[in-house]
Amino acid sequence: MNIAEIRRNALRALIPPPRLRLSEWIESHVHLPEGVSSLPGPVSLWPPQVEIADAIGDPTIERVTLVKPVRVGFTTLLTGALAGYVANDPAPILALLPTESDCRDYIVSDVEPIFSASPSLAGLLDDDGGEGGRNTLLSRRFPGGSLKVVAARAPRNLRRHNVRVLLIDEADGMEITAEGNPLVLAERRTLSFADRKIITGSTPVFEDTSHVLRAYAASDQRIYEVPCPECGDFHEITWKDIQWPEGEPERAHYVCPHCGCVIDERHKPGMVAKGRWRAQRPEVKGHAGFRMNALISTLANASWAKLATEFVTAKGDPTTLQTFVNTILAQGWKVDAEEVDDVALANGAERFGLDAIPEAVLVITAGIDVQRDRLEMTLLGWAEDGSLFALAHEIIPGDPADDTTWAELDTVLRTRWPHPCGAKIGIDAAVIDAGDGVTMERVVSFCAPRASRKIMAGKGVAGARPWIERSKSKTAKGRLWLLGVDGIKTHVLGLLAKVGAVRFSDDLPGEWFAQVASERLVVRYVKGMPVRRFERIPGRRAESLDCMVYAIAARQVMRVDWIERADQLRRGVLDAAPKAKALIKSNWMR
Repeated sequence: MNIAEIRRNALRALIPPPRLRLSEWIESHVHLPEGVSSLPGPVSLWPPQVEIADAIGDPTIERVTLVKPVRVGFTTLLTGALAGYVANDPAPILALLPTESDCRDYIVSDVEPIFSASPSLAGLLDDDGGEGGRNTLLSRRFPGGSLKVVAARAPRNLRRHNVRVLLIDEADGMEITAEGNPLVLAERRTLSFADRKIITGSTPVFEDTSHVLRAYAASDQRIYEVPCPECGDFHEITWKDIQWPEGEPERAHYVCPHCGCVIDERHKPGMVAKGRWRAQRPEVKGHAGFRMNALISTLANASWAKLATEFVTAKGDPTTLQTFVNTILAQGWKVDAEEVDDVALANGAERFGLDAIPEAVLVITAGIDVQRDRLEMTLLGWAEDGSLFALAHEIIPGDPADDTTWAELDTVLRTRWPHPCGAKIGIDAAVIDAGDGVTMERVVSFCAPRASRKIMAGKGVAGARPWIERSKSKTAKGRLWLLGVDGIKTHVLGLLAKVGAVRFSDDLPGEWFAQVASERLVVRYVKGMPVRRFERIPGRRAESLDCMVYAIAARQVMRVDWIERADQLRRGVLDAAPKAKALIKSNWMR
């Protein structure tokens, strides 16, 4: 018998069995208010949630890990568990979420409304424990315990707390910081408690660096199995078992892997109600791990037909397909290739370009990289069906400090090229690299008066961030846009690895292909934490890759009505280049 088993047996002897399991207590005492749930009133746990709740309430289980999709109510379950500790087993509690805004949203949108709507909980988090003035939005005291809600991006806040109960939501949204791995730092705050509880839940993101998948691998690995209405055999419903007639995803159904019978959606609620969790590693004690996907969700917007339709829509684009895999199937995304063969890309080039634009191209975006002696620009064409065309790469020689260099760029940005529809088409949006501190002010001052034409100054930011978002701070000359370059590069790598996802003009120089494939995706361990990063292949330049990243970011700010755009091209509405704004001079100084 090891030390952990001795400790669990001691706890089992010291702690009397609860009168109610946590699942029963939640259903008896926790209420959902209007605005938080479409079905306000007492919580009624969904069948798979019952065993998860009871594992959280079991004093002999130290860790609970949940690999989850969306649409399964984990946040409500987490808040119910929190309420159970506050009301029945008060202790120092820490909730760790990815960002400060996540923390505030969790308290304001979930915790406070649920506590207020539940008669057994009302006022509990308003008590300051007899020491007034201690409560804040993210720090509450209650009789016998406290609740701290902390953002993983500010892990220095973890230093001041020792906690018995640790709740971690969206672990895969957390990144290593200068302080270290926030998950490890948070767990260290529980070491002084022999009866600690660590609850981790997350939708997985990348297979090779997922926190929640690693935690689940160390658990007893439970899966939820449902019985077949025909043969009675129990199976986990997986995506390969969801089938539909060709071209008719709205007729999706489940096929039993044991007997092969076709099972319609109407049977799902009964199957899920009779389902069971099965531990694949029952020898593991003290760590309950649960994995489920949205295929067992009984919500109307998670029917097999709707999920099949979502898949058909998403499968053509690696980005949307990853979202489906992560949020619906609760699986980590694996990039098909870690490095791209530039020779193979160049060999697939086709005869089109700015002088022969493909008819499918209805939108053009540009990405401009700023170098000390030149500007480099890649132009991408976008089609309604998601096809991407690398149309051209232009180099504008000149010092970025020289006005003539920017005047020449402006001329290119205003250029219109013949379109097969008979009209002319130009650049709809562009992002110019402003990440270099030396040229940032010049780039921003060029873009500011052209903002109405969607000419934007962009700065790349590493980590899990939106592909493009407006910076909250404004420079003296104008505003920056922040680009989530790691996410876009991952998207580019997926596109380049998929034959036909990007079509290349034979006007592109050979060096362009070498540069667009100049970085490879690797996993490095930083302070014991696996981190995905892009590293430059020795001896290669990366201007083309950067330009492509900027051009893809530019596309994200556009909302395109494809039918209207095609009609505009046919009618020649887009023929005229945008006019420069007239400079109005005042006579006041005269």
